[in-house]
Amino acid sequence: MSAWLPSAPCSRVCVESVGSPAAVPRALVRLAALLAVLLFGIVLIPVVGRLAAVWRDRLTRTWCRTIVRATGVRLRITGAAPPGGGLLLVANHISWLDIPLLAAVRPARMLAKAEIRQWPVAGVLTASSGALFIQRDRLRALPRTVERIADSLRGGSAVVVFPEGSTWCGRAQGRFRRAAFQAALDAGVPVQPVHLHYRFDGGAATTAPAFVGSDSLLTSVWRVLSARALVAEVRVEPVLGAGSAPDRRTLALAAETATNGAADTGTAVVETADAHRRSAEARRRSTDAHGMSANSEAYAHL
Repeated sequence: MSAWLPSAPCSRVCVESVGSPAAVPRALVRLAALLAVLLFGIVLIPVVGRLAAVWRDRLTRTWCRTIVRATGVRLRITGAAPPGGGLLLVANHISWLDIPLLAAVRPARMLAKAEIRQWPVAGVLTASSGALFIQRDRLRALPRTVERIADSLRGGSAVVVFPEGSTWCGRAQGRFRRAAFQAALDAGVPVQPVHLHYRFDGGAATTAPAFVGSDSLLTSVWRVLSARALVAEVRVEPVLGAGSAPDRRTLALAAETATNGAADTGTAVVETADAHRRSAEARRRSTDAHGMSANSEAYAHL
């Protein structure tokens, strides 16, 4: 694994346990509903692909909202994205649920890690949506990926990117990587920041939907299906117009600020994020020190 590969300090320790024996029947019913909705959508993909763009997008949004509701999660969306034209959608990344949530805002091509191809069901759906897959451990492939994103944006497509490059638990978020923002600048299209947040109905924030650390996809899915009264809040922030920032660094920072959740939870989010980042930096320093020590020992034996 490359040293530059984005990572988060979040692990399964961050994730709340919400399951119980009493939740099993409810989870099984939701699982059956989810599989039925997914299968229905997969069967209709060839038909929907022949429709006009306006109808295709409308049906896709409806289907993705139905996927979220089938899991037992209530969906609340505030704001709206531009309905047409090239658009780079960026959001903080917490869960596998983030994908249908953003498609419910505006259907788009997704920049996804190559490993998703191997996921059951989700891999097929992601590939069929025209996703742009990236091998995250190949730094040399990054310029070509930026070119592919820019080409899609110039063609009038919307592209979804999670600039953190990794999932966080939801109590904090990582820094936004800048590469994808260069594609927006090159294509001359706006950037649409979206803030994702999960809470229980009644107000308490939760990390239950998070997909972090050593979690398997099936474990994370079952945790969501077992939970009661989960709410997914999607806040579509004001769009950052083409030319609103002079460079990708400034544009990435503006989008990160728009999606950090400070408007909802105040400085606590920022303080928690800083604590997580300090922890991550400490781990990286420890790893670097270990590597230097190992190298010193190797040289001593030469």
